[in-house]
Amino acid sequence: MATPIILDCDPGTDDAFALFLALASPELDVRAITVAGGNVGLDRTLANALALTRLTGSNVPVYRGADRPLLGAFFNEPRVHGVDGLGGITLPDGGQPEHELAADAIRRILRTAAEPVTLVGIAPVSNLALALMTEPSLTSNIDQIVLMSGAWAEGNATPAAEFNALNDPEALAVLLACGRPVVFATLELTAQALVTPTRLAVLRGRGTGRCLAAACDIQATVPLSRRVPGSPLHDPCAIAWLLRPSLFTTRACSAKVDLAPGIGRGRTVIDRWNRTGDPLNAVVLETLDADGFFELLGERLALLR
Repeated sequence: MATPIILDCDPGTDDAFALFLALASPELDVRAITVAGGNVGLDRTLANALALTRLTGSNVPVYRGADRPLLGAFFNEPRVHGVDGLGGITLPDGGQPEHELAADAIRRILRTAAEPVTLVGIAPVSNLALALMTEPSLTSNIDQIVLMSGAWAEGNATPAAEFNALNDPEALAVLLACGRPVVFATLELTAQALVTPTRLAVLRGRGTGRCLAAACDIQATVPLSRRVPGSPLHDPCAIAWLLRPSLFTTRACSAKVDLAPGIGRGRTVIDRWNRTGDPLNAVVLETLDADGFFELLGERLALLR
C-alpha cells in the first residue's frame, strides 16, 4: 500500500525536484501539498507549487499556508532560487489553491485518515507546527516526520544555522517535542546529492517529458556552491528516504534547536555520539549512495509527462 504523506514545501528550485519525485512515485499517496514562504515570499512559492503540480497532471490539492514564521519574518534566498523561486524559468499557470488554509487542511487530514500519515517538511515548518500546536492530540495519527532541515556542523544561512531551521526555529522545536519520530536530512547528507554538469546532462537524457525538462532547466540556473564542487540537491533527499531507505545510512540521536537571539539562533544541536545522554528523539541520515539517488531521480522523473 502507498504511504500517505503531506508534503510541506516552499518552491524553490530543489523543491521542484522533490515535488516531481513524490508525484511520480506510486509508493507515495500525496494527500496534500501545503506551501509556506521561505525560499521566496508566499505569493511566489504558492504560484510555483501550483504550476509544478499542474505540470505533472496531478490533481493533488495545494493549500496556502504561512507567510511568516511563528515569530518575526522569513529570510528569503533569491540569490540561489532567483526572485521568482524557480530561477526565472517560466511555467504554465497553475490555477488557484484550495480555499482551506494549510494548517486547517493538515489537521483535517490527520483527523480523518484511516492510517497514520507521514509529514514531509522541506521548508520552514511553520504550517506543520501551527497544525500540531492547535490540536496536539493529532500526533497519534502521525507515522513519522521527515525533514530537510538542520546541520550537525556548519550552517548555510549563518555559520550556525541551516536555512529552513533558521527561518522558523520555534516551529522546528514544536516538531521535535511532539513525541513522534523525526528524520533529518541535514546539510551534511544533502551535500552528497551533488548536481554536477555531467549528472545534469545524464538527467536530461532520461526522456523528453516537459516535467523532466523543466526540472533540468530550473536546476541549470542554480549557482555552484561555495562549500562543495557542484550544487547540492537538498529537498529530494527527504523524498528519496521514503522511497529507497537502502540508499542511506542512519544514526539515532538527540536533537534540539537553539531558540536564543544572536549568532547561534537556529542551530540544530545534534548529539551524534550521545554525549549528553538525552533521549534519542531523531534519526539523522548520515550517508547517501549518490549514484543510486540520481538513478532513482532520473527513473521517476522520466515517468512524468
